[in-house]
Amino acid sequence: MLLHCSPSNCSPDGSDAPWPEPGSWRRQLAGAIRDPRDLCQRLGLDPAYMAGALEGHELFEVRVPEAFAARMRTGDPMDPLLRQVLPLASEADTSPGFVTDPLEEAQHTARRGLIHKYAGRVLLIASPACAVNCRYCFRRHFPYDDNAPSRSQWEDTLNYLRDDSSLREAILSGGDPLAASDRQLAWLVEKLDSIRHLKRLRLHTRLPVVIPDRVDAIMLDWLASTRLQKVMVLHINHANEIDDAVIAACARLKAAGVTLLNQSVILRGVNDDVDSLEALSERLFEAGVLPYYLHAFDPVAGAAHFAVSDETAEALIAELRTRLPGFLMPTLAREIPGEASKTPL
Repeated sequence: MLLHCSPSNCSPDGSDAPWPEPGSWRRQLAGAIRDPRDLCQRLGLDPAYMAGALEGHELFEVRVPEAFAARMRTGDPMDPLLRQVLPLASEADTSPGFVTDPLEEAQHTARRGLIHKYAGRVLLIASPACAVNCRYCFRRHFPYDDNAPSRSQWEDTLNYLRDDSSLREAILSGGDPLAASDRQLAWLVEKLDSIRHLKRLRLHTRLPVVIPDRVDAIMLDWLASTRLQKVMVLHINHANEIDDAVIAACARLKAAGVTLLNQSVILRGVNDDVDSLEALSERLFEAGVLPYYLHAFDPVAGAAHFAVSDETAEALIAELRTRLPGFLMPTLAREIPGEASKTPL
């Protein structure tokens, strides 16, 4: 059985890949690059990028784990992974229609740290922290300080779920839910497990991608302990994000009974060409992950330089459909505030 294997000598996919040392992800998270000067130096960027990186950092701080930085091309400011995390001076520009809460989540915060927009499911802010700060994040202005429940406040949130028998799914999000401690997550999942009308547990996370060692035996223990069906939605925008360590982490998750899906955002200069999107879907399937959504860009303030028009996105999807089987095609969709679901384009 998976969880009784020795971390030093077994892997769920039958390979010789070693298991991560328990807790090593915490050290990696604490050691993430937090200074734009360190990021520029680590990637060997032209010093001309330093001033803009410092300006952007003042608006939204840099955070890049070394395991993710190691997949970037040195000396290339247009590397698709670096572009996602490199601050720019243009983030201070004001662009019409780009706002701090593009999905109007403040209107749907039913309890502290609980967002209820769609029928049958609720989203819980399980952690205000992320392992990586993506410059295009639609929650880059989110008031996390107002949505970090104490233990007693979590009980109020859980009572909200207990009182609504129409709910079938609890979604752990953030920040990144896996940035929370395993002790806290085990407690929360046990509480959710006890709500009998809940059927599924979904986690939206980037941590198994940017720090694959997060998927260790301790995490898999609390995941395996729940009766709830487990779905993990990873966030991967480019095929270069998926290295052997990510594939091994995905294998551990699949062996623990977790269904793996991926959501991407179409981003100018990162994946706004059909070759990149095709390579991403193929690489995801090699890792045992099915493409789920390709999100049209959310107009969040500070990230207008990533915007891709819906017309361009639709044309790319039309061409992609001629190259891939249907099961590797993500659904191109936009989240429109007030709508009952995401809107396919």
